[in-house]
Amino acid sequence: MMQSSAASCPRESITIAPITTAAGTVQLPGSKSISNRALFLAAMAQGKTTLTGLLRADDTERMLDALKTLGIPVSFDNDTQVTVTGCGGRIPVKEGELFIGNAGTATRTLTALLAFAGGNYRIDGVARMRERPIGDLLEALRSLGAKITCEINEGFLPLTFEPAFCEGSRVSVRGNVSSQYLTALLMLAPTIASEEGFWIDIKGELISRPYVEMTVRMMRDFGIEARETATGFWVPRGTYCARASYRVEADASAASYFLALGALTGGPVTVTGVGKDSIQGDVAFADALLQMGATVEKTNDSITVSRHASHPLKGLSLDCTAIPDAAMTFVPMALMTEGPVHLTGIGSWRVKETDRLAAMACEMRKFGATVEEGSDYIVVARPENGKLTDATVDTYDDHRMAMSLALAACAGITVTVNDPRCTAKTYPDYFEVFGQLAAKRYL
Repeated sequence: MMQSSAASCPRESITIAPITTAAGTVQLPGSKSISNRALFLAAMAQGKTTLTGLLRADDTERMLDALKTLGIPVSFDNDTQVTVTGCGGRIPVKEGELFIGNAGTATRTLTALLAFAGGNYRIDGVARMRERPIGDLLEALRSLGAKITCEINEGFLPLTFEPAFCEGSRVSVRGNVSSQYLTALLMLAPTIASEEGFWIDIKGELISRPYVEMTVRMMRDFGIEARETATGFWVPRGTYCARASYRVEADASAASYFLALGALTGGPVTVTGVGKDSIQGDVAFADALLQMGATVEKTNDSITVSRHASHPLKGLSLDCTAIPDAAMTFVPMALMTEGPVHLTGIGSWRVKETDRLAAMACEMRKFGATVEEGSDYIVVARPENGKLTDATVDTYDDHRMAMSLALAACAGITVTVNDPRCTAKTYPDYFEVFGQLAAKRYL
């Protein structure tokens, strides 16, 4: 079984020769989304919580650093098990500077937390994080009385916070920009709610709904029952309850690359740590592979994908509103499918670690693919003559660009991936595990 370690890829680039076969079992790293939510909830709870299976990568390290800066005791029992002593909803340290890198989930949740933490704080990140909008969340928090200043550009990091008290019990937020804004408000809500509770109204369509459902389920695990209403959610006043032990599921988004590898090569490839009972919406990626002609087997804690040589992969048309992260994996698969891959509901790609829509369109054209890009969709197909080109692809300091584009080597071409180290954001040893599955030594 291939497992993740804490070591990241040291190379400036990796060249992957054509991949014809791949098989094996991968123990996935912990989910980034669950890890950062669990750290927040454990930090705000009353008592000690031991988290097992925690992801150790750039995004979670930034969250851990932030909690320590705020006076939350954090101690590691081993590499992936951490004990957090919660503050019962009252942040101990009233002044501090937080550097959050390019960790989007951590930035949004910490922004909500600090708005009414009663201190003077500052949050900043890398250059790209300063380009990722946060205006909708700031508007919601300010409507409740938060004193937050954007130092350079309105609606963007860096942010400074002054002491403030919540002055309302109802807030509204757009649902079609980022589910992380709603997640941040939901997890904050019990600490600022009145005796009657706190209402969050959602304006417009709610994208990435499975991520919100994950948030609500995890809040329930820590003792707070958020209820869906006709207009959004209601959250009671209360204090999160610590858990003696809380398991972090493996990363379903990361699973998509290996499951795709099984479908493209015939496999079988098995991922463990996530299965049919997962709370992560990205497990739906495996169901789409079934539509494309792959064989999918699920247990409670694993997913296996294979494909018989007589069953070519078919293209697909899919609304990816619920699975925007895993959806990226379908794009390089289009180099090997009979018929195009048409993905819709991916407008959120524009405001991720890079503009993923534009970046993916650019890089796929390097292979000779036919690409149509719109505001919230992409259509990718093999060239009419069927001839693909070896290419060097850029990754834009975006872990998902690097991990997904590696799959292009399954199309019988040589792929050079620039800056593979960017996978350290969520999966430091991705290329090591990928190479083991494909029995490949990088050129």
